Amino acid sequence: MKILSVVGARPQFIKAAAVSRVLRREHREILVHTGQHYDHEMSSVFFEGLDIPAPDHELGVGSGSHGRQTAEMLTRLERVLIDESPEMVLVYGDTNSTLAGALAASKLGIRLAHVEAGLRSFNRAMPEEINRILTDRAADLLFCPTPASAENLHREGAAAGVHLVGDVMFDVAADAVARAEAMPRILDRLGLRKQSYLLATVHRAGNTDDVANLRGIVKAFCALDEPLVLPLHPRTDKCLKQAGLYDALTKAEHVILTEPLGYLDFVALQTNARKILTDSGGVQKEACFHRVPCITLREETEWVETVECGWNVLAGADPQRIVRAVGEAFVEPSSRCAGAELWDGQASRRIVATLGH
Repeated sequence: MKILSVVGARPQFIKAAAVSRVLRREHREILVHTGQHYDHEMSSVFFEGLDIPAPDHELGVGSGSHGRQTAEMLTRLERVLIDESPEMVLVYGDTNSTLAGALAASKLGIRLAHVEAGLRSFNRAMPEEINRILTDRAADLLFCPTPASAENLHREGAAAGVHLVGDVMFDVAADAVARAEAMPRILDRLGLRKQSYLLATVHRAGNTDDVANLRGIVKAFCALDEPLVLPLHPRTDKCLKQAGLYDALTKAEHVILTEPLGYLDFVALQTNARKILTDSGGVQKEACFHRVPCITLREETEWVETVECGWNVLAGADPQRIVRAVGEAFVEPSSRCAGAELWDGQASRRIVATLGH
């Protein structure tokens, strides 16, 4: 079978790394990179570090407003789909690349499969939530990472094509830990000791584009009294400078700002951190995989099981709640989250097996 996979952003590169390895043993894959993330630190470094095959098509769309970016992706993807004539289009997650791939396939009558289907934050102010919902409505095959995501789809009336396969991010994370340990030590480079620092990421538009939220998060980070590593997403870097908040972080001696990191370096920092603070869905999951307490800088999460099993707490952008969560011990977390029985490194194989039928 000829399958065309669409990726464009960091989380999708990671998921594709797992699925492509298995997919290419049995099918012909055409890999399309939309260029949503185009900096070396946000794109090429992941292809190199995770041994992802080079894209067959690079669309070079770049950044822009949601409407302009999605429209440009749709236009360019349509041309590729017409030229390649795949039997299936495979999309990942919840980005503009995901939605563009789903719309292009649907308009051309090509079957569509969605990895990470059924996730819901129930906050339609998030662009990612709209992308998820619309992609799920268009998809023929819905690959769900958790029982809750499958239940969401059934509750919304999905009658066919729903498959609970587990989380492909775990397929990658399980392998990455050993690989990260064999690499030059990023902890040494940053002067850090295990369990004696915090790791943070901030990139969601709801935080970066909302000055009040961004100010609250920066206030919390500056108020902490232990080393905090903050790899800066290009959008976050830009928004911090525009809001006049960047200097506050540089003046806080305990805050260590870095450029975006490769996946293996980031995994090494995750597994050795005392706690993780993030607004990323993927990082919440990875924290749970690695059994590192996580503080989510949002008021809701699509990964509800990470909260239910005790490895994750929601603190929003309120500096007092964030600082309190950093200082407090978590209630004894459960050793297993709902759906953890599918954290067996076989999610990609289950997806590929289903694609072949």
